[in-house]
This record gives sequence, C-alpha cells and structure tokens, in this order.
Amino acid sequence: MSATHATPDTARLALGVHTFDSDGIAQRYHVYGSGPVCLAHPGGPGIHWEYLRMPALEQHLTMVYVEAIGTGESGRLPTHPHGYTRERHSRALQRLIQHLGVAEVYLLGHSHGAFVVAYHALHRPAGVAGVILYEGAPVTGPEHGAEAMRRIQEFAAAHADRPELADVLAAFTAMQDISSDEQTLAVARGVLPSYIADYWGDERRWAPVREALRATYISGLDADLSPDLVDDRGDLPNATVPALVIVGRLDVICGPRWARELHELIPDSRLLVLEHSGHLGHLEEPERFADAVREFVTGHEG
Repeated sequence: MSATHATPDTARLALGVHTFDSDGIAQRYHVYGSGPVCLAHPGGPGIHWEYLRMPALEQHLTMVYVEAIGTGESGRLPTHPHGYTRERHSRALQRLIQHLGVAEVYLLGHSHGAFVVAYHALHRPAGVAGVILYEGAPVTGPEHGAEAMRRIQEFAAAHADRPELADVLAAFTAMQDISSDEQTLAVARGVLPSYIADYWGDERRWAPVREALRATYISGLDADLSPDLVDDRGDLPNATVPALVIVGRLDVICGPRWARELHELIPDSRLLVLEHSGHLGHLEEPERFADAVREFVTGHEG
C-alpha cells in the first residue's frame, strides 16, 4: 500500500508512544501536537530522539518523533552497529508513513537526519508535502570534514580562555575511535558546548540539555563495512519536493556554507539562517525556528 492511497488511522496518530513491527524490526515513535503531520528524524547517527522535542511546533503540527532504528526502544539490525545506511533509514521512514496512513506528510531531519530526509525526498518523494533540512549538507567525506575542522578551530580560537575547551577538543579527537554506546554518549556530551552558540554564557540553561542526551553506537558503515558516503550535488537540482533549509550561523559541524549550497542546489527552496544559534537552533531560537517551519507548512497547505 502506498502512502498516497493509505487510509488515515487516528489511533496510530493518538498522542503518546507507539511501536509497530516494521519488516521484522520494532519501530517506536512519539506523537505530540495537532495539525498537519510532520515526522522528525534525529541526528547522529545514534543520538536518541528526546533532544529534538519542539513544543513550539506542536502547537501547529502533529509532530511524530522517530526513534531511529538502532536507537532507544526501536529494534536493532542483525548487523548492528553496521548497516544503518540512508537507504535503510529511508525504507524505515516509508514504512512508518504507510503505517500512519497519512496521504501527505512533512519530513524534518536534523543533522544526520537531514541527510536521511534529503535522500528520502530524492528517492521516495510520493506523499511528501515538504522537507525541512535542518543542519544538513549535500556531502560528507573529506571536504565536509575539512570544513568542520576549520569551524572547530574558529570555535577554539574564540574560546581560548576557557579552561573547559581542552575537554571539548579532546572529545572531537575521540570521535574517530568510538566503538561503544558509552563512548558515543561521552563524545556527544563532550562536544556539546561547541554545538551551542553561547553554552558557557548560560551554562545553567544548557547543562541539563547536555546531561539529558542519550546515544547508541552506530558505525556509519554499511553491513559490508563500506562507508555510507554522501554526495547529493548531482541529484538535488532535480528535487521535486518543496524544501526549507535551516542553519545556525555558528554551527561548527554543518554550518552556513553547506546550507547555502543546499539552498542553491534545490529548486525554489527557502533558507533560514538563525543568527544566534549553533547546531541546536530549535532550542536556541525556538520561536523563530517554529515560525519559519509553520510559515513553510502553511504556505504549502494553502
């Protein structure tokens, strides 16, 4: 059954926690709010969904927060921690859309989730009313890594007087040697101060966000241990799904360079630069973030 011919199931979109069998893998998701349906895919790969809660959006949209396969209470692949390619995540998204029985959905992907959502829009556009590519990029690999290193160096120079800086930089160094859930969580929490525009300026606000993070080790390799590299530059000019690109001006990982490139590549896309945000603009500038998404959805609903 395709998403465009499915019958809406109100029970499956009732507020709360849901789990269903997705081709032999448990798929868990969480529903909040009301209005047009928007599936939100978290980052990582391997970061659990909770940090992505967007109460301001829940006033206007039915937000379906996805526990990505391999994380939280969703099931693991037999090849875990390998095999979680964009194709595999896209198939899981498609099965969730079909399970919900919604004729059209919006997809919001953050960080690694933006790579997944972009892939889905390119390869499975039917029934997708629009996508929000939030802190994404058209490529991964050496070019993306070099830009991230440049941005991290800028962050280090701007905060050279902070005694905590050494621990943040050490966490980035440890990223390349992750091989367990414990290491994944330690790195995610370790780098977080660089992901927020002014973490140390309001640590009382941000420390609980850091401590609340949960994560599972996902390798980023296919089942045959080959890298799941991304280069969408050739495909994005042919995209047919409306897109809103969102980036924080001070994001060190998927910064403004990549947002501009996505915006230039995707026909008729919209671009929002959050001037006072890093990688977590939905928490740093929640009202502006929510207003932009709401206006994007309203425009296409109209």
